[in-house]
Amino acid sequence: MNPALFAFALGMGSAVTLAGANTFVKAAKDILGARTVMTVTSSTLVLPVLFFVPVPSPTTWVFLALSLPAHWLYQTALVRAMSRGDLSLVFPVMRGSAPLLTALGATVLLGEHLSAIALLGLTVASLATVVFALPEKNFGGSRKVRNSALLWALATGAGIALYNVIDAQGVRSALDTVGTQWSFILWLFALDWIGITVIMLVTRGPVEFAASARRALWLGIGAGFCSLASFSMALYGFSIAPVAYMSAMRETAVVFAALMGWFFLREGFGLRRTLAAVMLAGGLCLLQFG
Repeated sequence: MNPALFAFALGMGSAVTLAGANTFVKAAKDILGARTVMTVTSSTLVLPVLFFVPVPSPTTWVFLALSLPAHWLYQTALVRAMSRGDLSLVFPVMRGSAPLLTALGATVLLGEHLSAIALLGLTVASLATVVFALPEKNFGGSRKVRNSALLWALATGAGIALYNVIDAQGVRSALDTVGTQWSFILWLFALDWIGITVIMLVTRGPVEFAASARRALWLGIGAGFCSLASFSMALYGFSIAPVAYMSAMRETAVVFAALMGWFFLREGFGLRRTLAAVMLAGGLCLLQFG
C-alpha cells in the first residue's frame, strides 16, 4: 500500500475508534462505571507486552508519577462532563479546547509564536467551539446542567493539555534512558486504571462498585478495545508520517463523535452542529499543520 495512503488510513482509523470509545462509554449511561471498565480492559490488554519492554528508568518513573494524577484528573472531569451533556456537545468542546489551550498557554507562558496558518486555525476552531457552546434552538433542558457540562468539558480539555505536556517529556525520557518510548507508554497504560477505580470504589462502595461494573461490562470492554486501537494506530502512524499530519487526522474524531451521537444515541444534531464539527476539525488541522 502507498505509505501516504496507509498513514491517512491509520489517522482516520484512530479518529473513528477514539470517537467509538467515547460513544460506548456514553451509551452505557453509567459513565463512571463504563470508564472504569474501559481503563481496566486497556490495562489488562497491555500486561503481557510489559515483559518485552525495559523497566522504566528512575527519571521516567518521575514522569509517570506526574502523568498518572494528570490522567486521573482528566478522567474525573470527562466523567462529569459526559454525565451532564450529550456526547455531540461535550466531546467536540473537550477535544477542541485541548489544543487551543495548549497553543494559548505556549504563546502566553513560553513566548512561542504561531504562524499565520496556525493563527487562522486557532481562530476557526475557537469560533466553532463557541458555536457548540450556544444553546440549541428551542432548548428545553436545564441551562444550569448544560453550562455545568460545558465547564467540565473545558476542564477535560485542560486536563488533556496538561497530560500531553507531561507525556511528551516522559516519552523522550524513556527513549533517552532505556532506548524505547514504549517503556513509558505501556507502563502508563498498565497503571492508568488505578485512579478511576479507586474513585469509583470510594464513592460507591464495594457492592455498588460490582453492580456498576457488571451493568457497564460489555460497553466498557468495547470502549477499552477502541481506546487501545486508537492509541496504537496513532503511535504507529507517527513512525511513518509527520506528527502534525497524524495529529490533524486524529482531530477529525470530533466529527465522527457528533455523528455517532446523532446516529447511535439519538442526540440532537442539526445543521449548526454539523457545520460546527466540520469547522472545528478544519481549524484543528490548520493549527496542527501551522
